[in-house]
Amino acid sequence: MYPTSLTQLARANPFSAPLFSLQKVEEPQQSLHGQRTRRLAAAATAEEGDSCEFGSQKYFVLCGFGGILSCGTTHTAVVPLDLVKCRMQVNPDKYKSIGNGFSVTVREDGVRGLAKGWAPTFIGYSMQGLCKFGFYEVFKIFYSDMLGEENTYLWRTSLYLAASASAEFFADIALAPMEAVKVRIQTQPGYANTLRECVPKMFAEEGLWAFYKGVVPLWMRQIPYTMMKFSCFERTVELLYKFVVPKPRSECSKSEQLVVTFVAGYIAGVFCAIVSHPADSVVSVLNKERGSTAVGVLKKLGPKGVWKGLVARIIMIGTLTALQWFIYDSVKVYFRLPRPPPPEMPESLKKKLGLVE
Repeated sequence: MYPTSLTQLARANPFSAPLFSLQKVEEPQQSLHGQRTRRLAAAATAEEGDSCEFGSQKYFVLCGFGGILSCGTTHTAVVPLDLVKCRMQVNPDKYKSIGNGFSVTVREDGVRGLAKGWAPTFIGYSMQGLCKFGFYEVFKIFYSDMLGEENTYLWRTSLYLAASASAEFFADIALAPMEAVKVRIQTQPGYANTLRECVPKMFAEEGLWAFYKGVVPLWMRQIPYTMMKFSCFERTVELLYKFVVPKPRSECSKSEQLVVTFVAGYIAGVFCAIVSHPADSVVSVLNKERGSTAVGVLKKLGPKGVWKGLVARIIMIGTLTALQWFIYDSVKVYFRLPRPPPPEMPESLKKKLGLVE
């Protein structure tokens, strides 16, 4: 039997690996198809009423579709706020606050000016959502299979972090071209007003590099953001059902479960905005100024400059993240995809830790 202190550590500390190794003492469970049964925060065998089996090709395709809807629509909906935020970052002397930014933009460009950059936003973030959510599900299963059932539970936060970081690496490559176009349209008045006008102009001036010079800062911004977004969401859902929701998840209706999803998403979004904001400021300035580099922009902005527009970003990202998780989970409900409950400690691990006879 393991010492009581280690038992408490394994039960209470979700962000660290256990300080001991668990030895395999029995063969993993076999399903009817000969595959090992998975038990994860969002992993289990298909239950009656599900339209497909967890981890099947159909499951991944529909998860990717959910990502397109959740990211493409929500980012497009907040384009006006995103435009003001970007202008505050690149020209703080002119756009002094959120309210001032809106009034200056409307005075100079009219109400229609608030929608500048909506097309590259919709295309870019739809592609990002496809990769972000779709690959997250893929990598979560892949890493879970590598760890095994018991270590998957003990290391679940690390698993969420690794799976989300891996997914976002590819998602940002898909996002980078349209993000560059969006920022150029929004932060350089008079340069271009539409996607069709901006893309050939950027290519003629700087070549293909114009669309990918911001990919490294994007990784700096989006990978920490996504790691926080997924890990914080997964753990918050777990804690809400454990300490806040007065009844087990199995007894909650689909609408009640979606409310929990929305609340957990908003909490995760606040932390996401704070973690990723400095890199977001660098990306905005980098895509505005030709020939600039990430290091040069960082030196130019300084410690205070990288935090300009944080309040606007917290409002935007908090709302965005909550809506994205709500839409994504709603897609799973609509298509009857497997939605297993929060993770529970495997019986074999309980025995090893002396929690059961």
